[in-house]
Amino acid sequence: MSSDDSTGPGGRRFETLAVTRGEEPDLDNGVGDVTSPIHLASTYAVDGIDTDTALEDLDPGADEFLYTRLSNPTRHAVEQRVAALEGGDRAMAFASGTSAVVATVMAAVEPGDRIVAFDDLYGGTNTMLKELFRDRLNVAVDFVDATDPAAVRAATTDDTALLWMETPTNPLLKLCDVEAMADIAREHGALLGVDNTFMGPYFQRPLELGADVVVHSTTKYINGHSDSLGGVAVTSDDEFAAEIGFLQQVGLGNVMAPFDAYMVLRGLKTLPLRMRQHEKNAAEVAAYLEAHEAVSAVHYPGLDSHPQHDLANEQMDGHGGVLSFELEGGLPAVERFVAALEEFTLAVSLGGVESLIEHPASMTHSPLPAEERAELGITDGLLRVSVGIEHPKDLVADLERGFAAMEEAGEASATDAGTAVSD
Repeated sequence: MSSDDSTGPGGRRFETLAVTRGEEPDLDNGVGDVTSPIHLASTYAVDGIDTDTALEDLDPGADEFLYTRLSNPTRHAVEQRVAALEGGDRAMAFASGTSAVVATVMAAVEPGDRIVAFDDLYGGTNTMLKELFRDRLNVAVDFVDATDPAAVRAATTDDTALLWMETPTNPLLKLCDVEAMADIAREHGALLGVDNTFMGPYFQRPLELGADVVVHSTTKYINGHSDSLGGVAVTSDDEFAAEIGFLQQVGLGNVMAPFDAYMVLRGLKTLPLRMRQHEKNAAEVAAYLEAHEAVSAVHYPGLDSHPQHDLANEQMDGHGGVLSFELEGGLPAVERFVAALEEFTLAVSLGGVESLIEHPASMTHSPLPAEERAELGITDGLLRVSVGIEHPKDLVADLERGFAAMEEAGEASATDAGTAVSD
């Protein structure tokens, strides 16, 4: 939908929807705000007693507001915009990405059901599926290598209610074929959910590929400035949307706060511009790292060396701004490398305008047992990078500082070893 020939609601294209959808000025209110106000009210006046309309029948699009947990004008604007950008009919905005995942999965399954999930998921999602759904809610969870559709098909049975995918995955940037996953789900009457946080709707729209629901941590690219927490689920299935909406508003009551919604609306206005620069910078950083002798592997779908590069080109409109790479020398090399960096901040999260670097084994994926990390390929030498929108030459120069620190430490170790031998 980012191309000149593709249009969304009202015939408008992606870049236009990112700026205006949900914030069309309302001159009837006598103000005509160009930017949606932050509606902090927790409750709203009503015209009178209405015994015919149930709470779930209230229509925010018709300015029917009663209580902010149920609906809020600023949050509603976010939901309209993200739904339009993802090509969905309904969106529900949550207080965090994790709460969006919990509600979506909970809406899809019940005790006795089965979930088939990508084995290379964000550590928090992996832990949630095991410790909440498997251990407490009696939902079986099978983790499979979803880069292979045959493995997913073999694991999926008529008891399977949900296929849960990330593509690309966190942190190894593996892909699954979304259309193939959708076919498998339909064969067994299951739903397909895709966490699209790494790509955002600018580069990938899983609903167009057959997914039933798409989830984002809006904390990441959708907000884009590392200053708002939130999540969103998008679907065109009215019945499924009602289930998710019930959990959002009533069952869990875990909704996006008005101020966070305002920040997300602001961030979305520049989403297309930011994503283009993130990708441009990530491609340059990935090429630099791949050519460096101290790097044993680079995981980035935009590289020809990525085993699923062709699939990336088929189902995505770009390759995103996240990559990971393996440093020779393991944890000691990692510690020296990150300590020398000045532009890349050592921190979890991703998708902000600033460049971040993190160590999955000790940070985002530390909840996973060491043996499980090893099986997934998350080594002590792995670093994940969220490439920001700074000048790429400054980012490469910063990485060179890291490599120089490693080399100096190596030379010092060799000198010490030689001195010990002489002694």
